[in-house]
Amino acid sequence: MHTRTLGRTGRTVSVIGLGTWQLGSDWGDVDATTARSILDAAVESGVTFFDTADVYGDGQSEKTIGAYLADNPGHGITVGTKMGRREAQNAENFTLAKFREWTDRSRANLGVDTLDLVQLHCPPTAVFSTPAVYDALDTLVQDGAIAAYGVSVETAAEALAAIEHPGVATVQIILNAFRLKPLDEVLPAAAAAGVGIVARVPLASGLLSGKYSADTTFAENDHRNYNRDGSAFDVGETFSGVDYESGVAAAQEFAALAADTGLTTPQAALAWIAQLDGVSSVIPGARIVEQAKSNAVAGSAAQLPTQFDAAVSELYDRYFRAAIHPRW
Repeated sequence: MHTRTLGRTGRTVSVIGLGTWQLGSDWGDVDATTARSILDAAVESGVTFFDTADVYGDGQSEKTIGAYLADNPGHGITVGTKMGRREAQNAENFTLAKFREWTDRSRANLGVDTLDLVQLHCPPTAVFSTPAVYDALDTLVQDGAIAAYGVSVETAAEALAAIEHPGVATVQIILNAFRLKPLDEVLPAAAAAGVGIVARVPLASGLLSGKYSADTTFAENDHRNYNRDGSAFDVGETFSGVDYESGVAAAQEFAALAADTGLTTPQAALAWIAQLDGVSSVIPGARIVEQAKSNAVAGSAAQLPTQFDAAVSELYDRYFRAAIHPRW
């Protein structure tokens, strides 16, 4: 497993991490035994970065990780959690008092005194340009409640605003073969500032597995079912915001490209992101042990050929640029 420095945290993490939204049973039910087995499989495969949030299963994901950490002393795992989505999305809620409340809850869930990394969880756009927000986060670092902080964003503009602040260690952003806008400015700006990029939704909610068809169905409590219209949260979080039918068609073409790499389709999708300059870690989720193991393989894959990169760009331009690039 290749490793990278996680931005201004200074920590070394695996280039393939583990996203744990699914451990909160927000992608269909994941029982406790399966959740623990997924964490075991990821770590045994070289993963040293877990991404979670206080809102995943209303703390269930954090608690599952906390129990795992307690049972595995000397684990060497960095945990990035997120805060800010448990209350109304009003900029005035992003205060030091609220941050203390939210981080105290996450510290209890994870069973730690100091959180490795806390990321603002896609807050209202105004938050990114509010100096008092960063002052409050700096205070939490000084108090020892958190070791470092970053942001999770919906848009490239929000990422660029956050990168300007010297305390921001990481930026988490949707980045995959169907969402290329971060390559234009965000990755170069982050690299110049020493900010780590955490690439989320790397498989476009599973589209880039190449296994979905127009007839694929999802569980009632799976956001790929209930959030296709963006009624629950930003539609860009579900299938990367792309039209589902177009996404299925594009994924079939991507699978044909991947066939020449010696990797599976999802492994090729993950390896392509992991090999981009400036990316610290890619955080695919896994609902079964085999997925966790397979995803980790992408972290040790050989360099993909330059023609693969060109083909990804052409696919994006043809299917998605007009709809996706101006929006996010």
